[in-house]
Amino acid sequence: MRGLGSPLARLRSRTGVAAVCVVLGLGLIGGALAGSWLTGEDGDRTADSGFAAAGSLWHNVPVDQLFPPTVQGTGAGPGGADRSWTRIAVAPDTGCAGAFDPLLARALAPVGCARLLRATYTDATRTHVTTVGLLFTKADPAAMAGLAARFRNERLDRRTDLLPLPYAAKGTPAAGFGAKQRASWTVSVLTDAPIVAFAVSGWADGRTVIAPEPAADAVRSGATSAPAQAGLGNEAQGLADRIQRKLRQTVSPATEKPS
Repeated sequence: MRGLGSPLARLRSRTGVAAVCVVLGLGLIGGALAGSWLTGEDGDRTADSGFAAAGSLWHNVPVDQLFPPTVQGTGAGPGGADRSWTRIAVAPDTGCAGAFDPLLARALAPVGCARLLRATYTDATRTHVTTVGLLFTKADPAAMAGLAARFRNERLDRRTDLLPLPYAAKGTPAAGFGAKQRASWTVSVLTDAPIVAFAVSGWADGRTVIAPEPAADAVRSGATSAPAQAGLGNEAQGLADRIQRKLRQTVSPATEKPS
């Protein structure tokens, strides 16, 4: 029995207790970390800061960063062909009055309008013109999610009586780009930002379009409508997608945590 009271035995006993404490401590730390991952607390804070940062871009970021003078569309054309677009006009930042068909304006009304930014581009051949826009809303994440669900469930982005209006700038190839010249369009309600992004395309020669077609339909393989055959669905969808990518790239640096 004397061995248990020896210095060596006592040292071994203390070492064992210390090891148990270390294991328990690591377990508690690991549990706390796992808890934060499971609850998404850190992710929620990052998402909230990103949402707020996106809402202030219209007055914090130069227009060339939101609507670059040139946009490359690798693989954005029919059959995966490359596209490029040149900006020919930037609309003054305004409210939303007169920017949408009446029913679309009514559908967007619940999220409010803080600011509307628009720019018009032409393709490399100057055959097509496309207005792309960013509607900065007054809504919170829940309201944006609700609007996105409504657009998805009611297919509001496919209705030909709910279209954005073009920005037709005088002295440009888009001078004759009015409501009757709209050929294809897309509307995207973002849920990670208080923004509704849209684009609407048409021919630069001012021809009237009898039956505009949603970009999602016009880009499908085998689509035979005039907008589809001309690639105008690709113009609207391709340019809108790339402006949205640029938007997210602009938001990300402001919300990244230092390493």
